[in-house]
Amino acid sequence: MTGPTRILCVDFGSTFTKAALVDVSTGELVATGSRRTTIGTDLMEALDLLRADLATVTGEEPTWPVRACSSAGGGLRIAVVGNERLVTVEAGERVATSSGGRVVHVAAGVLDPAAAIAMAATAPDLVLLAGGTDGGNTAVLRANARALAAAPSTAPVVVAGNAACGAEVAGVLADAGVAAVVTDNVLPRIGVVCPDPARAAIREMFVRHVIGGKHLSRREEFARFVVGATPDLVLRGVEVLARACNVPGVVVVDVGGATTDVHSVVEPDPEDAGLGREVVATLPVSRTVEGDLGLRWNAPEIVRAAVKAGLLDEAGEAGTGPDVTTLRAEAERRKEDPGYVATEQADLDVDIRLAELAVKLALRRHAGRSQVVTGPAGPTVDRAGKDLRAVGLLVGSGGLLRHVDPVVARRVVATGLAGAGGHGRMVPERPELAVDRDYVLAAVGLLAPDHPGAAAALAARLAQAVRPETGTPPSPVRGPAR
Repeated sequence: MTGPTRILCVDFGSTFTKAALVDVSTGELVATGSRRTTIGTDLMEALDLLRADLATVTGEEPTWPVRACSSAGGGLRIAVVGNERLVTVEAGERVATSSGGRVVHVAAGVLDPAAAIAMAATAPDLVLLAGGTDGGNTAVLRANARALAAAPSTAPVVVAGNAACGAEVAGVLADAGVAAVVTDNVLPRIGVVCPDPARAAIREMFVRHVIGGKHLSRREEFARFVVGATPDLVLRGVEVLARACNVPGVVVVDVGGATTDVHSVVEPDPEDAGLGREVVATLPVSRTVEGDLGLRWNAPEIVRAAVKAGLLDEAGEAGTGPDVTTLRAEAERRKEDPGYVATEQADLDVDIRLAELAVKLALRRHAGRSQVVTGPAGPTVDRAGKDLRAVGLLVGSGGLLRHVDPVVARRVVATGLAGAGGHGRMVPERPELAVDRDYVLAAVGLLAPDHPGAAAALAARLAQAVRPETGTPPSPVRGPAR
């Protein structure tokens, strides 16, 4: 191949910046490293340190091309505006979430001045404007474009509504000085969701307007390196992993300090098409963000949600590990000190239990539900949401799972899955388990467009580690532990 054979894939996270040096001629993971994200000064300072670390390890000059993603500075905040809450707004919200954004505001119907002010108060980085099926209602979409043009928020807008007036709507916004791009309708007809064009447009807007607008770095190369939001690139990596594994589906649960994200790639079963009653189809490739399930910033919410769901008992605990009183106190301590790192086994046990609960709760929320309902024609099966029961691979990710013993990390995932399927939740039934200890999924997503072979080989490396009889590939050369 021509050009560089090694590319440095970087994820600028809110807490840590991670790097993976990949040989794109073979897909080999050459070296990895992490440094605390220098959010208080300039994000490129963390990258400078990582380059020096990896140069020391490899003995090479740190002149590798860089390809990066970012969730620093709060990630990508999206407001969704559409016609009806259960139709175009629902479709827009699903697409926005799968695009790597956190949905911070949802508005249905015509935006009046008060509604526009309420949306602006949530400080979205981007607005996804949907509304109407193709050839259907245009009045609400036109009215909302005028409202956004006059709104106090100047966030860029992705127009993904009725194709009949997309160009007109973009013109109204542009005339008001609002950056706008038109893409295909997220809901061209009832029951059909078209996510990919909107995902691409959101990615473009994130790189062109949001990254620079957050002022995360004074150096021009930062905006040039970043090609998308981290969750969007990870989800793309999960798609590559699903193809590399050749299994019915893949689910990745990423347990972080602020949120727990679930990514899934599952091909819907055509035989199930008549079982659901949704007017907005479930996406085969999707992501959910649980903003109340974080091991640091939102640790107390994990305990509260677990008690409410019956996973913890006020009188003791449904399971093993620290009791509820201990968990509550320790969770509050972690919220007060988000940078806290457990060094004693008792403290680590608390983190492990919180992670198990976060995995269980996040899987329950991401999965669809199956139930038997009785109607005039007798009992029928009603399924709503995503059916994950046949998923062949469940992968755990996140800082805690990368740093604890591999056996413990797999046990966290297994314990989180156990019992998650209560109340008809269609969670994975017999998946194989893996942990993304080298954090390769972001790198896979970054490399997939231009180096699909290397991306597939890197994903296969993770897939190979699933089966103990194949042997776990040797760990790559790493930079200094951070």
